[in-house]
Amino acid sequence: MASGTIDYYAVLGLERTCTETEIKKAFRRKARECHPDVCKDTDAEERFKEINEAYDVLSDPQKRDTYDRYGTVNPQQGFGGPGGVDIGDIFSGSGMDDLFSAFFGGGGGGGGGGRRTRTEGRDMAAQVVITLQQAAEGVEKEIMLSHLAPCEECGATGSVGDEGTTTCSDCNGRGQRRTERRTFLGVMETLTPCETCGGTGSVVKNACDECDGTGRVPEREKVTIPVPAGISDGQQLSMSGMGEAGLRGTKSGDLIVTVRVSPHEFLHREGDDLHCRMILNVVEASLGGTMTVPGLFDDVNVAFDAGIQHGAQVRVRGGGMPRLRGSGSGDLIAHIGIEVPRKLSKEQRAMFEQLRESLGRSSKSPLQKLKEWLTN
Repeated sequence: MASGTIDYYAVLGLERTCTETEIKKAFRRKARECHPDVCKDTDAEERFKEINEAYDVLSDPQKRDTYDRYGTVNPQQGFGGPGGVDIGDIFSGSGMDDLFSAFFGGGGGGGGGGRRTRTEGRDMAAQVVITLQQAAEGVEKEIMLSHLAPCEECGATGSVGDEGTTTCSDCNGRGQRRTERRTFLGVMETLTPCETCGGTGSVVKNACDECDGTGRVPEREKVTIPVPAGISDGQQLSMSGMGEAGLRGTKSGDLIVTVRVSPHEFLHREGDDLHCRMILNVVEASLGGTMTVPGLFDDVNVAFDAGIQHGAQVRVRGGGMPRLRGSGSGDLIAHIGIEVPRKLSKEQRAMFEQLRESLGRSSKSPLQKLKEWLTN
């Protein structure tokens, strides 16, 4: 369903005056009710996506304000852009069965093909966009991250008090149960997730009301991404432990941030070198000299020899990008273009005529010139 056609408050069963706490509680409640593993309605998966979308918008003060003002908002702006990661993408690469097991501790049972429920947090993906100048200097970028964070109420244990967890007696801690079926081929054995522990192998004695025994809750927070100087477009940074929180205090995943460098108005980057165009007129090209071109931060003086030709390159050592985690910088390479005037004044034409006479015409044919060029 397209953004702007959904009443996000109605999706979560909330009034427009609801608080942040009420939004979180409504999201958890609705997610359990509508998850496809629990709800057998044909539209369960679509409703579950709407719930995630509604939470992403209403839990973000800025998005919520835009939605309240105009009745529409782009719920995906946090992912694939400068903002951060949308909660609908925090389980990227996993199926709906894995999503339920990861978020709710496998409480619904079923699915998974007999696999034990994953307890470690998954990696998450985000993207930041920076300028070429920021890539050269290094910069810190803030993103708003929606993810499963450790539950502060129970200290991520999932249990109230010191009771903790105990080994599941139904599966003896394996997280799986073995069943047998008689078929015309004989007795077939099947492994299925244990319904009692949700495939985790352990049972919480006194589950925390805030996280329902999972040790993690949905959260939005600002995360600062330190981008080092010299980084290239498309490179990725790994923020250890900043991804999805693990189940009941187990290892958290990482946050993988892709850095996109926006194009520069005058400069083109290739590796650590920067390239630019430098246009000369015929007089400047003939006499040589120095011309100023725009650099990353300040103008750069580029010296060129007399008689320089169209298409030549002039290299300014150290005028490029700093090398990532290395010493020194690349070069600035100016590509020469020679501009011939289309119209001349009478005075200019007379000067060019005089110059042509002083230079004289070459008596050599084009074929002779080609032979000399090939033999040199």
